Amino acid sequence: MTKTKDAIMVLSGGMDSTTMLHDYAGSIAAAVTFHYGSNHNEREAACARLHCSMLGIELIEINLAFMSQYFESSLLSGADAIPEGHYTDENMKSTVVPFRNGIMLAIAAGLAESRNLKAVMIANHAGDHAIYPDCRPGFVNAFGKAISEGTYEHIELRSPYTHLSKGEIAAIGKRLGIDYSTTYSCYKGGEKHCGKCGTCVERREALAEAGITDTTTYESV
Repeated sequence: MTKTKDAIMVLSGGMDSTTMLHDYAGSIAAAVTFHYGSNHNEREAACARLHCSMLGIELIEINLAFMSQYFESSLLSGADAIPEGHYTDENMKSTVVPFRNGIMLAIAAGLAESRNLKAVMIANHAGDHAIYPDCRPGFVNAFGKAISEGTYEHIELRSPYTHLSKGEIAAIGKRLGIDYSTTYSCYKGGEKHCGKCGTCVERREALAEAGITDTTTYESV
């Protein structure tokens, strides 16, 4: 039976959202990526365009430049502001962009209702929980209720990777044949991944856990 394309997905172009795009392509009517001024935003967006083109999924691109103008985060402050270390390290909290997912999901919900779609999708995962409040199950559950209550058709928030590790998500990508060299992660936003920031460390660990040869080009490891 053919799946109904009834969802819009928030897509960055990183490993997790790209995996979800392929994993749930049969359900995704469109994807939306946001230009909010992060160091790695444009490199990720290029990857989002590539994968949407590969799958024949429409990509909507929305400018949220006000976030880089008014919000405080090392992710919005240039490569030199990005700390090095693991996501579990206290210093990684500086990379939080305040309420980023709440803002993006609200816009995605409006797009979904405008297009008569039934759901919004987001690729948050368990590895995000330690640092990012707007990736945790409590936030996702509460915001899902808000989206449902705030829309006539009770639009659903789907977050099927909430309790998966990044390594488990990479394993799904391996099964699907995703080439992760066509995704981007580094918070510093350089041509090469720095290899030392939290998301680079997590990327390397996830690929190793899934048994995937890491073809990412790093400045240093």
